[in-house]
Amino acid sequence: MSFGEALEALKSGKKISRTGWNGRGMFVYLVGANKYPAQTGIAKEYFGENSMIPYNPYMAIKNVDNTVSTWVPSVNDCLSDDWIF
Repeated sequence: MSFGEALEALKSGKKISRTGWNGRGMFVYLVGANKYPAQTGIAKEYFGENSMIPYNPYMAIKNVDNTVSTWVPSVNDCLSDDWIF
């Protein structure tokens, strides 16, 4: 499917992936807006030691090594038609 269709699937709570990705088990999912306790010294200094930091929604990717990172699609990702959910 196209990236536009994959994005709609992502918004509806599905995880998406590309058949063209080399890494096995990689997928992207949407993390909704939320608040999290301050984790870093800078966040604690700016927002307050025990504050809850508001975050906007973002896309996250489960990497091959079972870590998670924020994800931004490349131009190739956006123009690809090999998306699956």
